[in-house]
Amino acid sequence: MSTVERGWAAPPTEPVGAGLSRRWAVSEVLLHEHTGFQDLLIGRTAQGVSLFCDGERQSTEATQLTYHEALMVPGMLLAEQLRRVLIIGSSEGVASQLAAAESGEVDHVDIDRVAVRSCAEYLPYGYSPEELAAAERGQGPIRVHYRDGWDFVANSEGGYDLVVIDLPDENPEEQAQHNRLYGEDFLRRCAGLLAPGGVVTSQAGCPTVWRNETLISAWHRFRNVFPTVVYYGSDEHEWAFLSGRVEPMADPVVAMTARLDKAHYRPETLDATALRGNSTPPLRVRASGPPRPGA
Repeated sequence: MSTVERGWAAPPTEPVGAGLSRRWAVSEVLLHEHTGFQDLLIGRTAQGVSLFCDGERQSTEATQLTYHEALMVPGMLLAEQLRRVLIIGSSEGVASQLAAAESGEVDHVDIDRVAVRSCAEYLPYGYSPEELAAAERGQGPIRVHYRDGWDFVANSEGGYDLVVIDLPDENPEEQAQHNRLYGEDFLRRCAGLLAPGGVVTSQAGCPTVWRNETLISAWHRFRNVFPTVVYYGSDEHEWAFLSGRVEPMADPVVAMTARLDKAHYRPETLDATALRGNSTPPLRVRASGPPRPGA
């Protein structure tokens, strides 16, 4: 049942590691409902209007640009060109807007229609309701598809210069429906959609030592699939991102920083120094062995 609540709600309690959690104070609930896929909460916090899915913070008004630029800009710079982009997840629409500022066409795929439309209605960033309506009609550079990401990839003709996977972090509960979109099989399917010089980018987990299991798994998956892998760990957020390119490159970060000044989209939260400084994974990640079978 769909409910919209304005007022108090139980504070979202976000897991941040084994035995650790972070409780968010929500001063006003703008929307709270179960979408059929997840529990969705949009409300006001100390970081502005904030989005929570199944109790976990996905983005906040104060930090969303830091997150989304760390997700999008490295992959946009690693790609040889940017004419067509596929984004899987990322309900807010910010990732699509950043890609559209640099490329010609964006396909945005999200399984949760209610979540995407609620973000457009209540979040002060990302799609406006009018922009989303146009994207749903296929008018303009962004086209929104309400489909399962696995199904879309399996039935796509490809030709993308950038494929972005932006989902909630992997869930230790195996039944979590989005977990399959983090596996190596799905990563290889995404790689198969790339045009020459294309890149796959993914949210890859957290580098902190008490929550780095998913990052270690993602690091090995990317290295199994791509000859060129670039790590970017945000120095102002808690998340890390991986970009992979099929073609071997001797020094991809040098190429990325050289392209930064020529890019149409001008990032506000990272520059060439940040690209160079944040592209080395933590030692524990680099020194780790392959993940356990099935991880």
